[in-house]
Amino acid sequence: MAKVKESQAVVVLHSGAAKRLIARGVGALPQVQRALETGLVVITLGTTNAYVAEELLGKPVDKVGHCAGYIGGELAVVPAGRRGGDLVLERGRPVEITGEEVRERLGPGDVLIKGGNVLDPQGVVGVMMASPSGGTVGRYVTLALARGVEIVVPISLTKCIHGSVPQLARALGSGKLAHASGLRIGLFPLVGSIVTEREAIELLYGVTASHLASGGVGAGEGAVTLLLSGEEGKVAQAFGELARLAQEEPRLEFHADPG
Repeated sequence: MAKVKESQAVVVLHSGAAKRLIARGVGALPQVQRALETGLVVITLGTTNAYVAEELLGKPVDKVGHCAGYIGGELAVVPAGRRGGDLVLERGRPVEITGEEVRERLGPGDVLIKGGNVLDPQGVVGVMMASPSGGTVGRYVTLALARGVEIVVPISLTKCIHGSVPQLARALGSGKLAHASGLRIGLFPLVGSIVTEREAIELLYGVTASHLASGGVGAGEGAVTLLLSGEEGKVAQAFGELARLAQEEPRLEFHADPG
């Protein structure tokens, strides 16, 4: 038997392309595919989740409207008049049901898609909370964990930190902060099926992706640089498609001013 030839490649994805890749990876998860066929999928607010919504709906979504809190020049939230609500899919189709009804119905086999703000080396995601009631975390996450609802966490490798999310969560809290750039926040440690660029590439292309670098200047602000490794043909395919994605996917324009 001929030995399979290995290969490597390096690719840079701007933030919009990276979010699109992650969203496609979420759509490829078996648990998400099952829930789209038989149950509920709840896509909470967040910019990466807006891309997930686009992939699952097959049509554009207002990226600013599908966002709550964000880090801009400071810690901020999208104004209420500009902000939409969580997207709920029942058997793959959007439905208009109240948050209370969603909470009553969620159960095993359903999927909650919840983004995050930081990712630590142990694979724990941190969700920043400006709301005194915990926002989306307070509405859905504890319920999902109690009932066995699948939690899927789309998050970019650019959000990796060196510290510990549980330690930071203990240190933070809106009532503890004397000063803050923008909103005072707490931090919730979130566990679930994490989908970064790395997991998405493995799901979609069958190659290994290593996090090589984050950020850049100019067009590279917010970018992620990845090392692809694996069978030569698969690496070539992954590199070609990802390089094309980086060229064709629009950069994320985010202007949260009301109106």
